[in-house]
Amino acid sequence: MSEKLVTIKEVVLTNNCPECYSKEGLRLSFKQKIIDTKFYKSITSKISHEITCKTCKMIIYPVKWTDDIERVFEYHKKAFVPKKASTYLKKASWIAIILTSIIIITAITLAVVYPFNL
Repeated sequence: MSEKLVTIKEVVLTNNCPECYSKEGLRLSFKQKIIDTKFYKSITSKISHEITCKTCKMIIYPVKWTDDIERVFEYHKKAFVPKKASTYLKKASWIAIILTSIIIITAITLAVVYPFNL
């Protein structure tokens, strides 16, 4: 089973970086959690966000955000539309479901055709 955060949206911010003061490097990314197993793939409703500076290669944590960065973040947070939470069954799941159904149908058919006499 693997769980990973997939970037759904990345926005270039023109605010000054609180670390290196560059106006070119800030990136706001929204990520959504995806669970991938042998039997299914699930897009969850868990969303995370992160602001990084490509110039100084730093993650800008909310403690260091300026009021301007906070306002821009809130704006983009409202505009962000995540992928719909869903689960997709893989081929292995369908095979397991079909085999289980065949076994149950066979057992019921045999019980009807050859009933047990106690």
